[in-house]
Amino acid sequence: MKYLTAALLASTAAAFAPSAPQRASTQLSETADDLAAIAKKANPIVGFFDPLDLAGQNFWDTTSEETIGFLRESEVKHGRIAMFAFVGYIVHANGITFPWPMQLDGTPFPKASSAPEAWDAISDEAKLQIFAFVGFLEFYREVASEKHYMKGGKIGEFPAFDASVIPGGALNLYDPFGTSSKNSAETKEAGLIKEINNGRLAMLGIFGFLSESKIEGSVPALKGIIPSYAGEYMAPLTKSILPSL
Repeated sequence: MKYLTAALLASTAAAFAPSAPQRASTQLSETADDLAAIAKKANPIVGFFDPLDLAGQNFWDTTSEETIGFLRESEVKHGRIAMFAFVGYIVHANGITFPWPMQLDGTPFPKASSAPEAWDAISDEAKLQIFAFVGFLEFYREVASEKHYMKGGKIGEFPAFDASVIPGGALNLYDPFGTSSKNSAETKEAGLIKEINNGRLAMLGIFGFLSESKIEGSVPALKGIIPSYAGEYMAPLTKSILPSL
């Protein structure tokens, strides 16, 4: 329950995220001025914050617009991953698992006192399957979109799974039941701003969990809530697949 309390505190903070203005725009924002406008909508107090001047760079000899498209896509993608990680940490830390076996040989889902310990208890074969699935999603996003996000495509869009790609078709990863596609432009814009804010909050939240688990007291609000973890976050596999150096 302590983890649920932490989650409620985080969600309370998210509730103070500002709402989006009435003017709707779901197009790619490609200039620094557009980024500043989005930043003001997302957080009127902080506004545009880019101390490293990333928006002013040209990554891989691309244009400024292409670089900004890459940066925006990266933020949305990492925000989504962080939201999954934040909720997943709380779920596993509370010992919540599916009732069926995890593997075909009958191995159950691990029970552990913390989420990283649950991950360590999973076999490397299972971990590699997870990595392969995530890699497929990443590859599919890059090659199957009608227009790439660095070439003016929609930020955060995930291509639909249809019969031309997967025999028989499949539910789409995003909006599987087609409810979001029926929303108005204003609703979509408000949802995008909320997703950016919640993703940023989740990134801070999951790193707070990880920091406190390695250095007790580094996040005072989580002291005594997040247990210590003796493992290595940067070594996801039990045995490295890379040759010894």
